[in-house]
Amino acid sequence: VQLQASGGGSVQAGGSLRLSCVAHGNIYTIRAMGWYLQSPGKEREVVAVISDDGSTNYGDPVKGRFTISGDLNKRTLSLQMDSLKPEDTGVYYCYGQVVVIMAVMSSRDYWGKGTQVTVSS
Repeated sequence: VQLQASGGGSVQAGGSLRLSCVAHGNIYTIRAMGWYLQSPGKEREVVAVISDDGSTNYGDPVKGRFTISGDLNKRTLSLQMDSLKPEDTGVYYCYGQVVVIMAVMSSRDYWGKGTQVTVSS
């Protein structure tokens, strides 16, 4: 299973970016997909997650500014980031809780390579 993220870049504070992620591989189903942020000197933290029932959860710092969307049946995920702040800077990782065809009784976590987002003040 591979998660391929795109859409990072550099923007000034107050600007917008959109991240996308696509999952590939021997996937039976995806339970959830999401985005995590690793800022310099900090641990990786949740940004937003969408589950297969359509429910969404956001980290407190991004509520009201970021919007997660996706079609887990089509293995696609997006994150619209508005009103960006310098503290949103870091590497964004696409995450998937995936059930693979060879092991349909359980799921495991997969991570993409990450995409850099830099917000300047």
